[in-house]
Amino acid sequence: MSVITENLKKIEERINSVCIRVNRKPEEIALVAVTKNVSAERIKEAIACGIKIIGENRVQEAKEKYPIIGKSVEWHMVGHLQTNKVKSALEIFSLIQSVDSIHLAEAIQKRAQMLKLKIPILLEVNTSGEPTKYGFDPSQVLKAIESMQTMENLSIEGLMTIGPGLAVENPEASRRSFQMLQQLKNKIEIEFKIKLRYLSMGMSSDFEIAIEEGSNMIRIGTAIFGERPQ
Repeated sequence: MSVITENLKKIEERINSVCIRVNRKPEEIALVAVTKNVSAERIKEAIACGIKIIGENRVQEAKEKYPIIGKSVEWHMVGHLQTNKVKSALEIFSLIQSVDSIHLAEAIQKRAQMLKLKIPILLEVNTSGEPTKYGFDPSQVLKAIESMQTMENLSIEGLMTIGPGLAVENPEASRRSFQMLQQLKNKIEIEFKIKLRYLSMGMSSDFEIAIEEGSNMIRIGTAIFGERPQ
């Protein structure tokens, strides 16, 4: 059994275990394999083991791998997206998880309108308050969605967040961030009378806490592929 196969088996067992504990179904949880600095060959191995969604942090890296891997999986943008990379991003990704500003939303809307496409997005929220992280301030999210109501080529599918840096040593440190995102989701659904499909939260160090707090999309890199150069 390869290391990737073994790692995915362990992750599946952990997902099953936490779902039993909180009375959820494992099939509710979408697993995004984060492939930053992972070779196309190793990504193909993960796909052969059942991975259906891969998440890339950088457009340039995705552009290099996309011709090799192709459309056999969904491609999600999970890292910070610069507005000058929107054109390339929309050629590859089926979901932009990291819309972190009105400025970026406007750039995606403009390009999507030209292409006559409806682009699914998640709004990234900085729930930890760490200045090094991208994302909307939680207090500004409702106002941001109100501003996006006229952007007809965007489809807001949910919210995304990253737990605090402390979560690597102490997964429990992420719980408050995840609770905040769940509460924000509920508030948005009531305020705008919409249904948000995804709460994308939880990474290698804290995905079990995230599932306990309502996540239905986890983004895992290190626990699948091991430590990689940053």
